[in-house]
Amino acid sequence: MQVLVISDIHANLTALEAVLSDAGRIDAVWCLGDLVGYGPDPNEVIERVRGLPALLCLIGNHDQAAMGIIPLSRFNHDAGAAAAWTTHTLTPENLAYLRSLPSKITFEDFTLAHGSPRQPVWEYILDLQTANVNFESFTTDYCLIGHSHLPLIFRRQEANGRARLTSVAWGDRMPLEPRMILNPGSVGQPRDMDPRAAYALLDLKGETWEPRRVEYDVSQVQERMLRAGLPERQAMRLLAGW
Repeated sequence: MQVLVISDIHANLTALEAVLSDAGRIDAVWCLGDLVGYGPDPNEVIERVRGLPALLCLIGNHDQAAMGIIPLSRFNHDAGAAAAWTTHTLTPENLAYLRSLPSKITFEDFTLAHGSPRQPVWEYILDLQTANVNFESFTTDYCLIGHSHLPLIFRRQEANGRARLTSVAWGDRMPLEPRMILNPGSVGQPRDMDPRAAYALLDLKGETWEPRRVEYDVSQVQERMLRAGLPERQAMRLLAGW
C-alpha cells in the first residue's frame, strides 16, 4: 500500500497539484493538518483534499484559527491577518469539514498528529529534548507529524535510549525501524530554505519512507496572494523557502 503523506498545504493549491502529479499512483493519502492559512486557495485546497483516496486528515492550528477556536492573538501579525481573511473566505461547507477533523489518529503501527503526540495541535518537535519527551507519548512504532514546516526524522531504538536526529535524503527510500518520529515537511510553505514543495511516500508493505521535493510555479501563487490582499511578506517568503 503506497501512502502519500502531506502536511501544511496552507491553501496553496498550485503546490498541492504539483505534489499529486509527482507522487504518481497512490493508494491512500494521510494529511497531517493545516490545510488553510497563509495561502490564497483555502476552499479549493479543502475540496481537492476531500476527494483524495482513502483519506486520513487531521486538523492543524491554522485550521482551528480559521474556525475561531484559537484566538488570532496567538499568531504574529501576518499570520493573524491571513487567518482572518481565511475565515471570511471559507464556505460554510468547508468550515464544517474543518470542524469534523480529529486532532490525532492511530492507524495500525502509526500515530498521526499535527504538532506532536503529546500536544497534537500546537507543540513543535524541533530538537532532541522535545523528541525524547514525545517518544513517551505514543505507543505505536511510528509517529508522523507536521507543523514545523521542516522535514525531520528522529529515531529512538531502545526504550531507555536517547533520540537521534537522522539526515533527510531526498528521493531515497529509507527502511523504517521502530521507533521513529517523521515529518515530511510542508507542501505549501517550506521553511528549510528550499522553496520546492515537500512530501513523503510511505510504503506500508515494504516498510519504507521516501522524502521527496517537487518544483511548482511559486510566482503564480504569489500573484494570487497579492490580488487577494494577503500580507506581502507571506508571499515573498515562498520564493526563499523560509
